[in-house]
Amino acid sequence: MDTLFDEPSSFDRDALAARLKQLAAQHIYIGGSSWKYEGWLGQIYSRSRYLTRGRFSQKLFNDTCFEEYAQTFPTVCGDFAFYQFPSEEFWRRLFRQTPAGFRFAFKAPEQLTCKVFPAHARYSTLAGVENESFLDAELLKQSFLRPLEPFCDRTALVIFEFGSFAKKTFFDVSKFLERLDPFLARLPGEFRYAVEIRNPDFLDREYFRCLRSHKVAHVFNAWSRMPELRHQMAIPESFTADFLVSRALLRQSRSYEEAVRLFTPYTEIKDPNPEVRAPLRDIIRIAQDKQMTAFLFVNNRLEGNAPATILAITEP
Repeated sequence: MDTLFDEPSSFDRDALAARLKQLAAQHIYIGGSSWKYEGWLGQIYSRSRYLTRGRFSQKLFNDTCFEEYAQTFPTVCGDFAFYQFPSEEFWRRLFRQTPAGFRFAFKAPEQLTCKVFPAHARYSTLAGVENESFLDAELLKQSFLRPLEPFCDRTALVIFEFGSFAKKTFFDVSKFLERLDPFLARLPGEFRYAVEIRNPDFLDREYFRCLRSHKVAHVFNAWSRMPELRHQMAIPESFTADFLVSRALLRQSRSYEEAVRLFTPYTEIKDPNPEVRAPLRDIIRIAQDKQMTAFLFVNNRLEGNAPATILAITEP
């Protein structure tokens, strides 16, 4: 409920929630890549909920805003899981905050999908080191999927995001598939899986056939160095499972760092992207026509404000 502490807003949260609820009833789930964004105050979040002694509390917001997020959105892509193996207690706290019908997608930890740790300060002594746990199916099962098993009915999707591989790491897609194929073959059947790649030259028949043989979806991803979504969707055999997945992350040719600089604090759309919006609408229509389950995730760094982008792509 709005109070005198809430800022006036033209954003129609109720209309968005109604549209997303209707689509979720058709098994089309649309949400963000994360949720802790103060820029969404007055849109998705009510400032009055996060006041302590009359002042906005960053801690209260971070600890509890997910409950309010789930009042509008039926799903989220948990990008946080890419950076850690969450504990069992973390999973319990997370799932307690959402209604039973809410569906999560989680990125598998990078310890499983990174072949060589990047030369970045956050990797410290591991920077540039070969990752011995790359595509370790047993590590995935024991350290990531086993703690999720009590919540498998609410875990809609596990995404394996692979960064761009250098030629010296995998000269071509065949070498990559030599590692990916046996890994996918060992995945437990309780979960859905999807693969997101960042090497445009890997988008060939051999790759799609590998995913299809394991009933794994290709993630149609809008990213700086990947073909536009419409081009990915036009590739023969690119629809590899009985469900659809898309992640709208960045405008083509725009770096992550540039998007952060341009769009922070993510309060509004600053750069509309029709080249991404139209294919996202197409995915919704395909899912409706074929009665397929679909998961679409939109990042703030695509246009500047994910809720407004989602409102736009779901307009009747």
